[in-house]
Amino acid sequence: MSSKHERTLASVFTEPVSGNIHWRDIESLLNWLGADVQPGHGARFRIVLNGVEGTLHRPHRSSAASKQDIRHLREFLSAAGVGSSSGKR
Repeated sequence: MSSKHERTLASVFTEPVSGNIHWRDIESLLNWLGADVQPGHGARFRIVLNGVEGTLHRPHRSSAASKQDIRHLREFLSAAGVGSSSGKR
């Protein structure tokens, strides 16, 4: 795992929730983890990782994901078996 992916993953699981994680970094991390990321309707993205399916929203007015989006991502990654200290599973 590259140091950039490690930092992004650590930022997702950091408390308090960060509101300063760029969508392109999240997308890059998901691709590296082997997730299937498919555009959906509008700003929605369907993501499948380790058999777990979820939906995320791309930020509209900024390049950084909202705190609520990070919470959703955190829940999705946890359900898919990816944690703050885990690498690729």
